[in-house]
Amino acid sequence: MVSVSYGCASSNAPSSTTPDTSAVSDAPETEEGLLQVRANGEDFVREGFVSKDGWEIGFDHVYVNLANVKAYQTDASFDPEVDTTLEPNQDVMVVEQQTVDLAEGEADADPILLAEVSAPAGRYNALEWTMPKAADGPAAGHVLMLVGTAEKDGQVVNFTLRLDQEMRYVCGNFVGDERKGILEAGSTADLEATFHFDHIFGDGEAASDDSINTGALGFEPLAAIAQGDTLDVDMTMLEEQLSPDDYTRLQDTIAGLGHVGEGHCALEEMA
Repeated sequence: MVSVSYGCASSNAPSSTTPDTSAVSDAPETEEGLLQVRANGEDFVREGFVSKDGWEIGFDHVYVNLANVKAYQTDASFDPEVDTTLEPNQDVMVVEQQTVDLAEGEADADPILLAEVSAPAGRYNALEWTMPKAADGPAAGHVLMLVGTAEKDGQVVNFTLRLDQEMRYVCGNFVGDERKGILEAGSTADLEATFHFDHIFGDGEAASDDSINTGALGFEPLAAIAQGDTLDVDMTMLEEQLSPDDYTRLQDTIAGLGHVGEGHCALEEMA
């Protein structure tokens, strides 16, 4: 089992993390509130975007299968880039297994609510989830399924990418414009599992030498193996048809999807 830390590759990402202050609830552990966990594919999924190589990409569906989604409280901050062991003093199972469509809803829709559970009050500063193959549903047999359309210079590719690289992410504090996970007794707080799809396709709005683009696969290698206007492939077919370098790059970028906002995660490949 390999442990790797992943963060947002773009140099435009915030360089600092959400302040880890001492704002820990004084509420006794017996007092509870409601803890929500959401899944977010960001604007890239809901609104579409231009890849690093100029393809306009839109998604009809982005199915991701999540399991063992757990929220943790730890006495000290957990930094997945440094700490090798998560030592919680409180853990809450939020979702045992669920497949969600990150592209669901309008362009301005809120991130997908996975579940809301009663939980002891306190500061939830770590989040863990696995991505096993779905047992049933639209993405059965796969971890992740992307369905959409890519267009460039009059060429249209209708794509379905079925990906089956099973992973386990262990993440620290949510990093973003607002602080998350601070649950007061009788109130509601939320956490977020965030997926950075620009890591796979790159970002046409970023500079070509930005790390978000230098590390991304882009869409051009995928368009090159399309059959006419259709690309319908799984990981086995991608390994057979992409160049070894492009296939390795695709694997690496898939592994880097999981974040908490812009916060980093450690990745463990599932046996």
